[in-house]
Amino acid sequence: MKLEKPVSGGPCWAELGTSDLEGAKRFYTELFGWRPETDTRQEARGYTVAHLGDAAVAALAPLYEETQPVAWNVAFSVDDADAAAEAVEAAGGTVILGPLEVRDAGRFTVAVDPGGAAFQMWQPGAFAGAGLFNAPGTLGWVELLTRAPERVTDFYTTVFGWSVNASPEYTQWGIDGDDFGGMTTMGDVFPPEVPTHWLPYFAVEDVDGMASVAMDAAGSLLMEPTSVQNGPRIAVLKDPQGAVFGMYAAGPEG
Repeated sequence: MKLEKPVSGGPCWAELGTSDLEGAKRFYTELFGWRPETDTRQEARGYTVAHLGDAAVAALAPLYEETQPVAWNVAFSVDDADAAAEAVEAAGGTVILGPLEVRDAGRFTVAVDPGGAAFQMWQPGAFAGAGLFNAPGTLGWVELLTRAPERVTDFYTTVFGWSVNASPEYTQWGIDGDDFGGMTTMGDVFPPEVPTHWLPYFAVEDVDGMASVAMDAAGSLLMEPTSVQNGPRIAVLKDPQGAVFGMYAAGPEG
């Protein structure tokens, strides 16, 4: 990810919805060295912010509804939550929650793209998003897995104004050419029951070593460590509660 801080239209936060908050705290603390801080106020319902040093890097939260899947969610920064929600609807997406005020922190929206992938939008107030990107244990890339690549490309470029760097092998998203993520078309290798989704990748120093740590902590490998042609070494994993995430070996530029 070339972005070093939250910018309008770019990814600003990753949030886990989990069926076992305490178990998730243990797993990700062991894996990434996170320091979780849980908001003890009743209205916060256990919302936990993970830190590396003084920087907030991600969140862990309980499931708020019975139908909510155990999954990582990706949030994109917007200047105006109401205008962004209108843009989503106009471009063929669906707003399923919000915009909602989160005290003085900001305004929060959950939406679904025309291909069925859920994502979040965040209008920053006192909280802009992650305080650190690309360092080991922090968000470094986001990837959309979709069955409707042309439709969602039109959607996201319309809603967020993303630049598109496409090759026959892979499509990358960017802000003014600074790439922060990509898109994979879900072919026959993906079972029909696997939904379209956004996948966060966290930077690590050693993909193979961290994959072993994850498995020792009751995680599982969905894609074994693999070296991408002209790219980093990556792996895709599932945590003990079933949430999927990626890891990549951070290079000199993150």
